Amino acid sequence: MAVFNFKSRWLKFLLITLGAITIIVLVAVFFLNSFLTANLSGKLKYAVTKGTDSLYKLDFSKAELHIFKGAAVLYDISFTPDTNVYQQLKKLGDAPGSLYEFRVKRLEVSGAHLLKVWLHKKLEVGLISVKDPEIYVAKYGSNAEKPKHAHQTLYQKISKTFEFVQVNNINLSGITLTYRDKSKPKQAVSVLKHMEVQASDFLLDATSQSDTSRTLYCKDIDATLKQYSGVSADKLYRYKIGSIKLSTQTSKVDISDLNVSPIDAKNFFKKSKSDRFTLHLDAVSLSHFDYLMYHENAGITINRVQLNKGVFQVFANPDGKLPTTDRLVTFPNWAIRQLKINLRIDTLDIHSLDVNYSEFKTSSGKTGTVRFEKTSGRFLNLTNDKKLLLKNPIARIGLSTLFMGKGKLDLNFTFNLADKDYSYGYKGHLAPMEMSVANPAVMPLGLVKIVSGNIQSLDFNINGTQRISKGKVTFLYRDLKVDVLKKDDNKGYAKRGLISLLANTVVLKKNNPDDGKSLPRVADVVFIRPKSFPFFKTIWLTLLNGLKGGAGVGKADEKNPKQPLTEKEKKEQAKALKKAKKNKEKEDKEYKKKLKDKKSGKAD
Repeated sequence: MAVFNFKSRWLKFLLITLGAITIIVLVAVFFLNSFLTANLSGKLKYAVTKGTDSLYKLDFSKAELHIFKGAAVLYDISFTPDTNVYQQLKKLGDAPGSLYEFRVKRLEVSGAHLLKVWLHKKLEVGLISVKDPEIYVAKYGSNAEKPKHAHQTLYQKISKTFEFVQVNNINLSGITLTYRDKSKPKQAVSVLKHMEVQASDFLLDATSQSDTSRTLYCKDIDATLKQYSGVSADKLYRYKIGSIKLSTQTSKVDISDLNVSPIDAKNFFKKSKSDRFTLHLDAVSLSHFDYLMYHENAGITINRVQLNKGVFQVFANPDGKLPTTDRLVTFPNWAIRQLKINLRIDTLDIHSLDVNYSEFKTSSGKTGTVRFEKTSGRFLNLTNDKKLLLKNPIARIGLSTLFMGKGKLDLNFTFNLADKDYSYGYKGHLAPMEMSVANPAVMPLGLVKIVSGNIQSLDFNINGTQRISKGKVTFLYRDLKVDVLKKDDNKGYAKRGLISLLANTVVLKKNNPDDGKSLPRVADVVFIRPKSFPFFKTIWLTLLNGLKGGAGVGKADEKNPKQPLTEKEKKEQAKALKKAKKNKEKEDKEYKKKLKDKKSGKAD
């Protein structure tokens, strides 16, 4: 009985003691919870206000802290700018180029050491998780503008409140970003949805502010945008992207499933005088992309760009506007120079890109298409940076493609990006192929059908400026025979028998070199560009003159392609130059007439 009484008393004492301890702990937790919630709320709000020179303020409706779990939840958070402060900074010339606003219903913090905030002014957090935040950006001017007055660093501003701030991981999912460009008369608005951001090792202390390996105080920021789509400003194109991924640590951007699609052809050409194009790329990769420079509108700097697998199709506008300006504007080296933003791309690689050019000809009533399949190559030194151009003004391009999907064509271009004549050069080699594979292009565009013919090789080496192109074209072939065509509304095409006979027996040479001869006919070409001729038309007509010469339609001599010019050939070149001038003057005269007829409403 005595034993029982002792056990009963001990049990009662134990229960009372445990109850008292529990009550004491609960009271302490509730006290600390209440004190720290208010204290931490004040610290956070003060830190934001102090760190942004009162330009921004932080607010939230409620904060829940769980001391032992090291967790906290903030509700109805808003990070907003004070427009009155912004206007004051604007008057002083210290206003930033953009303003930001952040709103979210719920923010969760875990792995936090909350007592260290109170005891040691140290804020350490394991994870900050945010779902479905709304971010608003308003651009008022250039982000590259530097404030007139020197300011303290962010750490110096908050150091009295926090000795340091460290967050292991920050996850933001379901982001909606609204971007408004108010720097232009007509405000542009872009909305991005379904964004994901993961940041690691955020550190704000006395040393991290000068750590160049960090971005926004983070060791790495990975951002992903999925299923992005939109419509161009002129409503003619719709663009769609599968995903965009950015890593600040590797300075790499990866884009997948990029598509740019025009509206239907009938409505497009009804609304626009421009050529119609379609673009698809399986993947685009940017390596060592300086995203901060790009964000500040200071330029585009990329070490390497890769375009992997895709299709680029261009359809010439059948009712295109006749340009009245010098088509020098179509030269690549002119275009790069005229960019308003600093451009520095060291290497651009293309892998397996199909390029198609289509044009409708009223003379045939049909559309012809020139195809370049599985195009791969490399572009080097694409820049308008004056310092880089002083060291190396030459951009180089090497391409390999399948002409009409059959003949292997290797091309090499050089462009001088600094000289006033916009000089350039190109050379290439076309491997053996059947000529008839070109019929889908030459029949509608030239009203000629290649009945037979085998290309042994085509080699060319041309150097040009904005005014004149000169070079050699060697076109070797066997058994060439053609039919000259005319438009037939019922059959599509009709053969012009007599003209075809004359073309094959009198005009065209069947072989090059001729039967029984070892030296081929080599055409020395010279072409003076009319101002109305764009870049690629200039290239094509220069080559066409060489092809015609090799086939017997123009001037070509039987000689070794590497053989130097004789005195006779130099005189012939001078004559060719005079002829080229006359052709140029003739083209200019005909073009002026077209412009006049177009203006008066006459048919072309």
